Amino acid sequence: MNRNPSLADRIREWPKAELHLHLEGAMEPATVVELAARHGEDVALEEVAARYRYKDFLGFLEAFKWVTSLLRDPADYVLIASRLVETLRSQNVVYAEVTLSAGVMLRRHQDVAENFAALRAGAEGAAAGTLKIQWIFDAVRQFGPQKAMEVASCAAEQRDAGVVAFGLGGDELSLAAQEFRGVYDFARSQGLHALAHAGEIGGPDEVRRAVEVLGAERIGHGIAAVGDPRVVELLATRRIPLEVCPTSNLRTGALGKVSGNQLAGLPEHPVADLFFAGVPVTLSTDDPAMFETSLAQEYEAALSAGLDTTGLIRVTEQGFESAFLPLAERQALVARFHQVLRMQGLL
Repeated sequence: MNRNPSLADRIREWPKAELHLHLEGAMEPATVVELAARHGEDVALEEVAARYRYKDFLGFLEAFKWVTSLLRDPADYVLIASRLVETLRSQNVVYAEVTLSAGVMLRRHQDVAENFAALRAGAEGAAAGTLKIQWIFDAVRQFGPQKAMEVASCAAEQRDAGVVAFGLGGDELSLAAQEFRGVYDFARSQGLHALAHAGEIGGPDEVRRAVEVLGAERIGHGIAAVGDPRVVELLATRRIPLEVCPTSNLRTGALGKVSGNQLAGLPEHPVADLFFAGVPVTLSTDDPAMFETSLAQEYEAALSAGLDTTGLIRVTEQGFESAFLPLAERQALVARFHQVLRMQGLL
């Protein structure tokens, strides 16, 4: 990988936003072992490492299903939330929107409100004013629109507790976007922002439908858009940000679907092509523990894929600009970033 150590050191000092981050996918192997032991199960680190290796996207979904099966009570969520905050602070993330798989909780007949209250308290205690977190409740696409509506209702009930958006994850090829139009209409009517995973393993039309049918304000991944200039133009014209997660795309095989080469590496990642085409791009880790990555590594991946220092600066600004925050708060975060750049002689 083409690395510039002095630039890498500077990037670590930058205050950053993380907008596409799944709480459950941030569970480090040691934490998984600890959770299993809490519930009387003997799971070795080697087993977790084996499960965190995937041949394809469906393999990743199976691993995600397994790891979430160990989250059984509010105390479990307190543990993983507090540890995630520690990781974010160590990477100088000052603002995060963390996705919670509320659809999985409901399927397991758990009390979403109870779990959320516990993990939110754990996260706020660990953050101690150094990091602002807001939350996204995510539905699982293959569970269907009725289950998605239940998630949207839970999200609406928790708006005053920091839930800012409703999202749709899972297998984007399982059900048509049209089936979820009513769910998104409801979410918007409740004051929630609208997100959708699209163009990760699906084609550019899935990105277009997420925008035109569901009204998504940001797209999770969206890298397949590069395959259709009309979709790229749509994103650029409407200023729809993409939450790009390069390492995730490599590990799940999504990158191979875009490039046509299942062995494609990060130099073939389209993040630079999308950025230079005028599409707002942000960088995130997706499921950092499950993909063995960090936000600093995602910046290095973007460098390898063709972005330069100026591009990374703009991507960092767009992370703050794309946040679901009032304008004044977004501007303050950008100003804080610019202050660091001036100290580094980059602005």
